[in-house]
Amino acid sequence: MNYNEAVAKLQRYGQEHLLKYYEELDAQEKEALLVQIESTDFNVIKAGRCPSPRGVITPLEIMTLDKIEASKQHLFEVGIKAIKAGKVGAVLLAGGMGTRLGSDEPKGMYDIGVTRQLYIFECIVNNLMDVVKQTDTWIQLFVMTSEKNNDDTIAFFKKHDFFGYNPEHVAFFVQDMAPTSDTNGKVFLEEKGRISTSPNGNGGWYLSMKKSGMLDIVKTRGIEWLNVFAVDNVLQRTADPVFVGAVIEGNFSAGCKVVRKINPEENIGVLCMEDGKPSIVEYYELTDDMRYEKNDRGEYIYNFGTILNFLFKESELANLLEKELPIHVVERKIPYIDENGNLVKPEQPNGYKYEQHINDMVHMIGSCLPFEVLREHEFAPIKNKEGIDSVETARELLRKNGVIL
Repeated sequence: MNYNEAVAKLQRYGQEHLLKYYEELDAQEKEALLVQIESTDFNVIKAGRCPSPRGVITPLEIMTLDKIEASKQHLFEVGIKAIKAGKVGAVLLAGGMGTRLGSDEPKGMYDIGVTRQLYIFECIVNNLMDVVKQTDTWIQLFVMTSEKNNDDTIAFFKKHDFFGYNPEHVAFFVQDMAPTSDTNGKVFLEEKGRISTSPNGNGGWYLSMKKSGMLDIVKTRGIEWLNVFAVDNVLQRTADPVFVGAVIEGNFSAGCKVVRKINPEENIGVLCMEDGKPSIVEYYELTDDMRYEKNDRGEYIYNFGTILNFLFKESELANLLEKELPIHVVERKIPYIDENGNLVKPEQPNGYKYEQHINDMVHMIGSCLPFEVLREHEFAPIKNKEGIDSVETARELLRKNGVIL
């Protein structure tokens, strides 16, 4: 794209200000900006919407621990069969940075060890290796990174010899980015020669896989199920044979691991039905009536929280490509270059990020099995350096599960 073509594109979207400092840039910076303008989808600004009113919310029957136990061996055998046949792949969402942990590195590189080095990525791989050893089968692992951490993440895995995992079964791909804007829809510059962007949300993983050619691997290897999970849960069990078996046996399009809430006020989204389809209601969307509603047995109805561990039928995901996931407008504090060319770091939210959410994929895909797991064995999120869901709370849970720190 040349300068005139860039001007024409920006005029179509009312974003001509992005070239304000063009003449101050050197040749390399000019070229980089033109490339970024060419690749940026400004349609998300118009498509973005604030959360719409929820539909009719009703409970969704959970496959609880007692139900799982009653048929555990059979479900295990079904899952093992699928894994040994190479039908199950894993997708690690690892585009985030360790900023809230006080680190400038990718979050997965954070060392949570006490007497030895133990990285978040290492915990994730160790958990997956349990199934590899159990099935004598390498499970294809896709690692989604971001523009900001891709090179560091790949170098880190190589430096540590993939923590014992077979590198022929690990593939990295970069998540799509979306422009950020002020509250009037004007896209920010983060530098004079660079548009401000952010990852397009955890719902963008599948489209990013397609754009990066990862679906060719899925097709070539005959993968039929993709287990998608987040990097910040160091007890996450991936490609769990019983979970896989339960989703396949029940003929579901997807499955979602859930844990019993500590109390009705816990800040965790719940899986439910919305207008007759599975859906996830975030904790801040729950009314007090929903939080405290009980069934005939005196149990809280909306008492199972999601832990961002989903199993999707790949053919159903392919059908989603023919539709469009909603673009959510999320208010954030976004650094930007002001009209005088100075970098401003706001202390209050000043603009919007545009994201797709995995929750919408669950709602659009048709059917989803809520599968209960023991939180003390599978839920150790690391979101903060101290306090709730922190490095310290995760360390304690790892100790309880026999992990040497």
